[in-house]
Amino acid sequence: IRGLMQAGHQALGLGDTRGALACFRKALMLSLHTPSPRLRRVCAFHLGAAYVEAGKPRKGLKFLLESQPSDGEQQRGLYFNIRAAHEGLRDFPEEYLSGAASQAGTSVEMGCCYLGMREPARAARCFLEAAQSYAVAQSPEAAAVALSRASSSMLQSRSFAAAEIAGILARCRSLCESIPDPTLQGKLYNDIGLGYSQLRIFSLAAESFERALALCPGALGRRGEAAVLQNLGAARNALRCFATALGSHRRAAALHGAMGNRRAQGQCFGNLAYAFSQLGNHEAAAENYLHALQAFRDSGDVQGQWKACEGLGAARFHLGDPWRAVGHYQEAL
Repeated sequence: IRGLMQAGHQALGLGDTRGALACFRKALMLSLHTPSPRLRRVCAFHLGAAYVEAGKPRKGLKFLLESQPSDGEQQRGLYFNIRAAHEGLRDFPEEYLSGAASQAGTSVEMGCCYLGMREPARAARCFLEAAQSYAVAQSPEAAAVALSRASSSMLQSRSFAAAEIAGILARCRSLCESIPDPTLQGKLYNDIGLGYSQLRIFSLAAESFERALALCPGALGRRGEAAVLQNLGAARNALRCFATALGSHRRAAALHGAMGNRRAQGQCFGNLAYAFSQLGNHEAAAENYLHALQAFRDSGDVQGQWKACEGLGAARFHLGDPWRAVGHYQEAL
């Protein structure tokens, strides 16, 4: 099996995908006669990866999924992120993955497999190829989704220049304006805003979140509206537009609370408290840091708890109560 695996990798290095597939297939067949489940998973992973390299992502995904340990088995070594792959595919309706734009659909599936294999740079290139093919096939909705997935993969990989990523986001944003489906449009504007936030271009992030918000709640539902409001409030905080951010934080906290999402509600209370602190209203800041602390305790978020305690310490100090501030800082530590 070891010899076949080495031969398979050498064949891949030479661009001989057929030879590689033959080696990995034989290695997997041999592994079925061994008592080692882990060896079978390793062989399945490499065969799946070879199918992706050969441009057959659907076959590859089958073996990549087989490479995952069953319930109760310890995960070691190779890891395929099933969630990342399925979330990527879910963004593309089935009609985008077949029909006239089938070549683009294959690129999308390959990109999602690469995401699962923790190779975001290669995933990004696949999504960019898909976007180009969708544009040729005159499918602007699919092209916009592919550009959105490409930009998020580029941000994950950290191997692309900020200007290049910003250019992809700009192309995606220009396509969004002509998309008739408000649900897709709202989701894309939110994703574009998140991309600009990661690039620290907060003015364009806020503008994108505002466009997404204009499509709520009918298009994105309460959960989507809450997420967009939370993102918009955070972007306004970053722009130091604290007075205009207060309303977004309050509405997001109320929506998350109504849905029982205590961790997200705690984040909104923390953002609200920070905005109040920057406006000099330290009493309101302390009150909202307390709300945040309780929400983080309810959801078991330890990092959120120490951030809230730290904020409380600062608020109490500004209110002239250094001893209580010390207590909060000690709790944060």
